[in-house]
Amino acid sequence: MDASPLRIVPWAEDDFWLLVRKNEPVMTEHLGGPETEAKLEERHRRYLALSAREPEAGRVFRIVAGGESVGTIAFWERVWKDEEVYETGWGILPEFQGRGLAAQAAHALIAHAASHGTRRHLHAFPSVDHGASNAVCRKAGFVLRGESEFEYPPGQWHTSNDWRAVLR
Repeated sequence: MDASPLRIVPWAEDDFWLLVRKNEPVMTEHLGGPETEAKLEERHRRYLALSAREPEAGRVFRIVAGGESVGTIAFWERVWKDEEVYETGWGILPEFQGRGLAAQAAHALIAHAASHGTRRHLHAFPSVDHGASNAVCRKAGFVLRGESEFEYPPGQWHTSNDWRAVLR
């Protein structure tokens, strides 16, 4: 990997291969397991549609570091505890993990959401037992608000940490 700075690039039609890579069992362990090809195609269409909407609705990004695509990060609208907020999630491909790239991407995403978004807060909900994602939240400047029961994927409940970043 070269030394060029990390960038987040809006999701594009040619990015489907990254969904396939992120669907590997090691990448979906905390997300309910791999999805079918049909579900991946549906997800790809949703990512393209979200990124075609107005910027304040959210975005899906491909993370590029050192000239290579290393993962994804996104934010989207949701209501959490009666407040209109954004939620975020990310995934770094296994061969690029452990280099601080997710935290760098989260910083870039926070800046983007603060600049283009309309909501005051951005939340992340990693499982309490997902040490790496919780560390990303800490390093990116999110504040831990406590534990919550969280449903993801639909029908699967687990205990998550509620991390929040202030955007405005």
